Amino acid sequence: MQKKLVTLAVSAAFALAASGARAGNAGPNDFRLGMYFVHFATEASDISGPFTPSGLGIHVDNIETLYFAYVRTLSTHFQVELAFGYPPLTKTEGRGPAMLGSVPYSGQRISTVRWFSPSMLLEYEFGDANSRLRPYVGVGVNYTRFFARQSTAAGNAASGGPTSISLPASVGPVATAGLSYEINDRVHVYASYSIAQVNSKLTADTAGILRTSEVHFWPNALVISAGYSF
Repeated sequence: MQKKLVTLAVSAAFALAASGARAGNAGPNDFRLGMYFVHFATEASDISGPFTPSGLGIHVDNIETLYFAYVRTLSTHFQVELAFGYPPLTKTEGRGPAMLGSVPYSGQRISTVRWFSPSMLLEYEFGDANSRLRPYVGVGVNYTRFFARQSTAAGNAASGGPTSISLPASVGPVATAGLSYEINDRVHVYASYSIAQVNSKLTADTAGILRTSEVHFWPNALVISAGYSF
């Protein structure tokens, strides 16, 4: 699935670049399509609760997903970006003891979740408006909502039975730095690196037994994209 997404994004970017051969002056609107390559610098407190041994932690796998953005130019140097990605399936592994009694734990995939995480950023572009290559920086706010939360068979076994998971939504800061390159008046390509603060509280409910962990995701995202201005 990830290879299909990458192929789709690259193909769309080439098609977008080819369409840019049309003449005309660029407008203030820019639609962008590309790929997010997300590394989770996850920090999580040990899972705690009744009948829970110490030292139980979690690890969140890195992901790739489609990137979409709408950018509105405000002036020569300022622009506003609304960015979001196709909701990826994020997988969580157990970290800690190899076994919980007779049940494997460390390295086992214990849960999955999807999340929708739009960001709104105010960005400053350096250089002259006619420059083909322009660096930019931006700051803003990120909103992350988690859904399709599932405990796997391995997670249920480690918890002692069927388990439901909750993760409240998060609102936090986001910052980005990147480069834009003008292919022609209409088409640009972009590379950027962003980091957001995403905080939530994991609660696992196993037949009324509640276990919790404070989770700080810190997603670091490399974005490669192409944009069409009009």
